[in-house]
Amino acid sequence: MTFDPAIIEPIKMVLFDVDGVLTDGRIVIDDNGMESKFFDVRDGTGIKWLVRANYKVAFLTGRSSRVVEHRARELGVDKIYQGLKVKIEAYEELLAEFGLSDREAAYIGDDLIDLPILRRVGLAMAPADARPEVKSAVHYVCRHPSGRGAAREISELIIRNQGRWEEITAVYF
Repeated sequence: MTFDPAIIEPIKMVLFDVDGVLTDGRIVIDDNGMESKFFDVRDGTGIKWLVRANYKVAFLTGRSSRVVEHRARELGVDKIYQGLKVKIEAYEELLAEFGLSDREAAYIGDDLIDLPILRRVGLAMAPADARPEVKSAVHYVCRHPSGRGAAREISELIIRNQGRWEEITAVYF
């Protein structure tokens, strides 16, 4: 697909896959079975900006992890769908709940399980290290890899292209 910045204008909801988007895909499990994931603080800042700007934000993930719940709470994301074998149902539930259309939704995913949503949303995105099949199906491929700035990149892309950058970052200046 070709990227046309005009497709960003109607976006009101931004959805994130977790493993392979918000993390680099690694899962650390210690001897006691405790799971850890690595999150990038800059990605978190971008997500906080989306929340602050009143975008609907949700995490959709195939795995279930308390770590994801903690990270979502920390960022102000209250819509978390975990343990999904088929993500499209959660996506449709979110559209109905918020009264939105496909063209008002953005999704960033990295693997084959994400393709059904990526093929429907108004703005489909992938981190730089996503599966080739995913990269060929999206509107925008990030310069940054998963868990290392892709979420921040797409947050800025949306906020800037909707002309809200100064509003969201004014507190810093």
